[in-house]
Amino acid sequence: MTSGAASPAHRGGMTGAHPGGSDAPRSSAQIWLARAAVVALALAVLATVAFALMDGFRLLVTAALGVVLMVAAAWWFLTHRGLARWVALALVVLTPLLLGFLFVRAHLLWTVLLVLGLLGAAAAAGREALARDRVPATMPEHVVPPPQRAFIVMNPRSGGGKVGRFNLKEKAEELGATVVLLEGPGTVDVKELAQDAVAAGADLLGVAGGDGTQALVAGVAAEHRLPFLVISAGTRNHFALDLGLDREDPSACLAALTDDAVELHVDLGEVAGRTFVNNASFGAYAEVVQSPAYRGDKRGTTLEMLPDLLTGQGGARLTARTDGVSVEGPQAVLVSVNPYEMTDLAGMGRRARLDTGRLGVVAVSVDSARQAVGLLRLAHDRGVTRVEAPQVVVTADTPEVPVGVDGEALVLRTPVTCTIRPGALRVRVPRSRPGVPPPAPALNWVRLRHLAFGGHR
Repeated sequence: MTSGAASPAHRGGMTGAHPGGSDAPRSSAQIWLARAAVVALALAVLATVAFALMDGFRLLVTAALGVVLMVAAAWWFLTHRGLARWVALALVVLTPLLLGFLFVRAHLLWTVLLVLGLLGAAAAAGREALARDRVPATMPEHVVPPPQRAFIVMNPRSGGGKVGRFNLKEKAEELGATVVLLEGPGTVDVKELAQDAVAAGADLLGVAGGDGTQALVAGVAAEHRLPFLVISAGTRNHFALDLGLDREDPSACLAALTDDAVELHVDLGEVAGRTFVNNASFGAYAEVVQSPAYRGDKRGTTLEMLPDLLTGQGGARLTARTDGVSVEGPQAVLVSVNPYEMTDLAGMGRRARLDTGRLGVVAVSVDSARQAVGLLRLAHDRGVTRVEAPQVVVTADTPEVPVGVDGEALVLRTPVTCTIRPGALRVRVPRSRPGVPPPAPALNWVRLRHLAFGGHR
């Protein structure tokens, strides 16, 4: 199979979702929410027709052309440099302002706001109705005794100094843990620190730092089948987020050192022998973060490199193969430990579960404004391929490729193989924690119609 939408067999829904078949039980609230969604959508259509009949047909066509112009200009902005880029940016900014002025002058702005409001209400009611199809996606919890000789690595620079701001070292030591600060000078081998701690008798390994450091120590914990503690002291804390931990107060994670805690058995990813807990990225993003200028000027470096990467003039030509699916020449490939919710452009939502035993694969191939529209709409068949598989092999027309592994910039020899290790990591977490909200369902109007009126799917 070449680039494009994965077959239904490969798209597999998120674990924990109700199949949503016609025989699914329907509650009264779900029925009325579905009816509200369908009615709101119908009213939006009727309002648009009425708008066209009120001498608004020309404005309707103008608005459609304006949307096309904005998408094309956005694509031009990303794929060109110099004056052409800034002219395109001006079109992106000025076009909606001009359209708004035209609608106000024609005294029809209220109609547009009405239609947008109805569409928003239809989407909100529809998602709520479909969300009730879903069984809460929770991972099994295991009750085990608290550790006696916990060893924790803390990076005082992570997250803008969260270790010091929340007194994490002192609080962890009060609970009996041994804490080592990564203060330098020079580079500290975190894996070696963790291995030495295991040799000295540590019965839990923990990290207060970024996801890259988390992954290194997690690999050692998995190797020795020791429990692992995640303290959300990094900048973004993606792994902590998907474990349902408190990202606002990292000191709350230390409750995992007490007897008021449980274990979760989660999957680990492996790329070329290196452990990762979130994702490995290839292509555009990985190429950008390799640039020496990226750390000092992330936005400027990205804008400077994107034209060549998006138009195929820069970077390696990739091929991603897995489970009978082959994607040729994507600009970007994201391989994640368990699939992400598809709630944003990059496919980087949240992972409702970390124990499905499947890698999530998102390959992006965009070479025209038309495909850019499909990507913006989160379409499955225009520029984005999504697959779930136990193994992914990424090859290239170069002997080495840059790879971003949990945010760390690496260069690996091709082919690069990504695999998953089901249930390899024992993560100890507080029994009381914010948790992971269920994934937002995609709008399925066929299912909503069935819920609303009980017809055939």
